[in-house]
Amino acid sequence: MHLDKDDPPADLVIATAEIPHDLAQERVEADELPRNWREAVAPAQLARVGNDFVRRGEHCLLVVPSVVAPEENNCLVNPEHPDFKRIVMCGVAPVSYDPRMFVKQRTHRRERRS
Repeated sequence: MHLDKDDPPADLVIATAEIPHDLAQERVEADELPRNWREAVAPAQLARVGNDFVRRGEHCLLVVPSVVAPEENNCLVNPEHPDFKRIVMCGVAPVSYDPRMFVKQRTHRRERRS
């Protein structure tokens, strides 16, 4: 997700779910993605990865690297897969922007006095 500080979506939510460990999943590693996959304007190839995943219908989950936290993953869910109904939604909560996310950090330098 890419945030636009001047146009935050009013319906942004975070959802939590219980996902059974044995759900069929496919994993995409960062080195399988285009070199520019982390850029703010995502390359079209990324959409094709997700579209192909859903079209094949072999897995319920697609585990992909996180742009925001490189050591973490995001899990995309195929709602057309038969195992989708095994995922239990636990809750949904609204998300609001924290304006500090968009403030450039100033470098504080101490001036040395001679």
